[in-house]
Amino acid sequence: MSERLIGILTDSFGKILLPGLTMTIPLTVISFSIGMVIAVACALVQFAKIKILTPIVRTYIWIIRGTPLLVQLFIIFYGLPNVGIVLDAFTSAVIVFSLSTGAYCAETMRAALESVPRGQMEAGYCVGMSYMQIMRRIVLPQAFRTAFPPLSNSLISLVKDTSLAANITVVEMFMATQRIVARTYEALALYIEVALIYLLFSTVLEQLQRWGEKKLNTYGGQK
Repeated sequence: MSERLIGILTDSFGKILLPGLTMTIPLTVISFSIGMVIAVACALVQFAKIKILTPIVRTYIWIIRGTPLLVQLFIIFYGLPNVGIVLDAFTSAVIVFSLSTGAYCAETMRAALESVPRGQMEAGYCVGMSYMQIMRRIVLPQAFRTAFPPLSNSLISLVKDTSLAANITVVEMFMATQRIVARTYEALALYIEVALIYLLFSTVLEQLQRWGEKKLNTYGGQK
């Protein structure tokens, strides 16, 4: 490895990491938070079998899960201006990633809700609880405990998927790397460097996932 290449990698590390901290992480956190709200709402609609809303929710999930994320980004950012709706790149990315996260996590939450024994709902009714109280105090806590590992995996996947936002001009880590590559022509080394930074982010989240699972298992054992 030449001194020039070492110098480029050393200089570029901060220039890649900074957009990761100021753009990739915020984009991930905001999108995942909104997506989880969508997911829980959709899961509850399907769990309750609300006749009017269930077909709408299932159609939304079918469309989002059946189309590429990159295509969705292009439709929102490049397509909507044709009908007079102009959104900035970051907002477009948040909308698309939130809808995608919501669709995938909705199925995770639905399965987790259905894994809770029905007898627990009946027991809740027997002690005078309302449907919402049963869901909030009994069903949802257990469902979240069951869904925690796959939801954590979805969060880790979202961190990596944010690299697609570079295609609609969001200056996140991958876009920052592309700009450095265009200036230095050191594609292999720089793309490996950004891959290692993504790996670092994912590893931190994996450690947090294991810590969270351990805490949940401890809490469940105490219960």
